[in-house]
Formats: sequence, structure tokens, C-alpha cells
Amino acid sequence: MKTMKTNVQLLLDYLDELFPSARCELFYSKDYELVIAVMLSAQTTDKSVNAVTPVLFKKYPSLDALNNAPLEDIEEILKPIGLYKNKAKNLKGIVKSLIEDFNYQVPSDKDELQKLPGVGNKTAGVIRAEIFQIPDLPVDTHILRISKRLNLAKKDDEPIDVEMKLKKLIPEDRWIKSHHQLIHFGRYFCTARNPSCEKCKISDMCSNKRK
Repeated sequence: MKTMKTNVQLLLDYLDELFPSARCELFYSKDYELVIAVMLSAQTTDKSVNAVTPVLFKKYPSLDALNNAPLEDIEEILKPIGLYKNKAKNLKGIVKSLIEDFNYQVPSDKDELQKLPGVGNKTAGVIRAEIFQIPDLPVDTHILRISKRLNLAKKDDEPIDVEMKLKKLIPEDRWIKSHHQLIHFGRYFCTARNPSCEKCKISDMCSNKRK
């Protein structure tokens, strides 16, 4: 019988095979743009966010410009994504805080990041890993689903529970890489509705495989 450690290594090897160059797919060119993009991506897709942020950042190309932008205009730009009114308020709050509290710099400390409106544990982890290359393994809906399907977590585990379990199972120097690979695996291969079970090389680990 395969051990959990063996299964995890099989998973990591398979992820290397499928998605060797997985990376963040959100568009950004400045640190604060990533903070905003990750906040906006909550309960929507990266594709949807990538459709609005180029418009937003072109019209308001600096923190000061965003700070002075009318809330109504921000809402109009964000309208195509879900919860746009609340996200527009969070965006304005993030910009104001970065200017007034952090001297225009994105903080690397997780607690400081979570003081920004709309930034929770997962978003802070993504920012730290992407901008500062600080090892972290934040759990989104894809990773949550994959971890439960592959019996790396229990069905009733919350994202923070899954994060803690994955951090124990996966070497720290692979956290960032595995985070991106697991997202790609869930987004493009082991999808929510039509997973590629017939092609999967680790289906014997899966509790949801098709008969």
C-alpha cells in the first residue's frame, strides 16, 4: 500500500510533467497592481480580472491616480466582474492604505498585508510568494478541490486546514512552484465539472475518479 509521502511525490512528479513552467496568470507590471488583481480575483476567474485590469491601470497608471479616481468610475470599469461595488471600495481602501500607511510600498509582512481591505490569508500568501518569493502555499478553490479529491485533506477541511496539511507534506522549497502547478492542474486538467480522468496517471489516488 502506498504511503502518503509516496503519493505526494507521485503528484509532484506528475505536476512537473504536466505544468513545468506554471506561473501566476494575472496581468500586472507593478507590485501594487498584483495586490489589486489578486483581491479582484476573489470569487471570479483570472480571465475576467485580466479583462478589466489593463483598462483600469491604463486609465489610472499610478497609486495617486487611483486614489483620486472617482469611485463610480472604478465601479464602471470593474462592472464585468462579480461583487464589483464591494471590490471597488476595497480597491480604493488598498490604494489609500498603501499611500498613507506604507509609503507607497507593498509590505512583505503577512499581518501587515492583511490590514489592507479585501486582503485575507490566501491573498497575502499569493502576494508574498509572487512579489517577494517568500515560501507560501495559499489555497484557492482549485487547490482545495484537488487536495480533497486526492485524499490529501478531509472533505470538511477549510482552506487554512488544507494549507497547513500541504505545507507539512510538500517541501518548503517547492511551495511556490506547487501552488502554481496545483492551480493549473485544477484549472486545466482536473477541472470541477469535466476532469480528465481517462488521461490521469495518478487516478488511483483519487476519490472522485470516474468508474
